[in-house]
Amino acid sequence: MAKINLRPWREELRAEKQQQFVVMLVGAVIVAAGLSFLWKTHVEGQIDYQESRNTYVENATKELDSQIKEIENLRRQRDELIARMQVIQDLQGKRPVIVRVFDQLVRTLPDGLFYTDLKKNGDKLSMVGMAESNSRISNLMRQLEESDWFSGPNLTNVSAADNRRAGYSQFNLSVNQETPKPENEGEETE
Repeated sequence: MAKINLRPWREELRAEKQQQFVVMLVGAVIVAAGLSFLWKTHVEGQIDYQESRNTYVENATKELDSQIKEIENLRRQRDELIARMQVIQDLQGKRPVIVRVFDQLVRTLPDGLFYTDLKKNGDKLSMVGMAESNSRISNLMRQLEESDWFSGPNLTNVSAADNRRAGYSQFNLSVNQETPKPENEGEETE
């Protein structure tokens, strides 16, 4: 006998395939949602990591900027201190010079002559004095020219003194101050 299937098998097959399709579709949606969640979590983690790196770089930059400012302040202070030290060294180096200048002024001063006023402007020394005679003034000029500490004496004025110093002549003289070089400069030491 022939078997006849009277059940609606095509509808059942269609319903079963439709159910499989829905299950597969729901599974695909769940897998897609899971993958998108994992991808989103991964991207957010990378963004957070990059933001933390950016924050670290910004903080390090701020720290370096403050260190640079501190270094600039230290350099400025160092330059100021060096300038001060240079001034002090210059003063220390020139301190014995004025003593030598006064010593040379006394050594070159002939008898019968004295100074009433001394002024120093840079390397130029201006003198006002009294002399018994003009020959003593010329003797002073020769001695100043021969000195290692002075050069170019220039007599600007010789006049008779006031009544209190009868017989004396007043003179105005200027001379350039020189700093003699040490005798052993330029010699080689063995």
